[in-house]
Amino acid sequence: MHRASVLLFLSSALVLGAAFARAEFQLSSPEFEDGGMLTERHVFAGFGCSGDNQSPALAWSDPPEGTESFALLVHDPDAPIASGWWHWVLIDIPADTRALTANAGDPAAGLAPEGSRQIVTDFGVPGWGGPCPPEGREPHRYNFTLVALDTAQLEIPEGASTALVAFMVEGAKLGEARLTGLYQR
Repeated sequence: MHRASVLLFLSSALVLGAAFARAEFQLSSPEFEDGGMLTERHVFAGFGCSGDNQSPALAWSDPPEGTESFALLVHDPDAPIASGWWHWVLIDIPADTRALTANAGDPAAGLAPEGSRQIVTDFGVPGWGGPCPPEGREPHRYNFTLVALDTAQLEIPEGASTALVAFMVEGAKLGEARLTGLYQR
């Protein structure tokens, strides 16, 4: 009888633990799967590329408890320079936001969440700069990293480098969710 009681207790604990377990922070897009190809809609318009230069729609769920804001960093680690290439940096995304509409990366479109800030990327301007890797190479990875932060607003000076922004984001990070898109010319 004692053994049966112990087994019943352990089984109950496992079931209750699973019921109360925190779901994992996740990032997704209706426009591409994780590890899938980005499209001409997303590709940069310039540097020999002729895409539409629209940022993809993104959605997320289950951020860590205590999240005060989010930062989105889009980086190509395969770019032919040591530091990779920053394609989009959006900070101070309000904590109650759970999605970005397609083309939210265009500052002129006004589609980014109110209060958020577009940071100057390696293209030299704020907002989304789509993929445009060198021709004839392996597909490049475009890492979309959404970071949950413990502060509502990052103290980032105007004109700050993406390296400084990434450093400040890391210092306020509660958790992160990642989605990777690929592109090749």
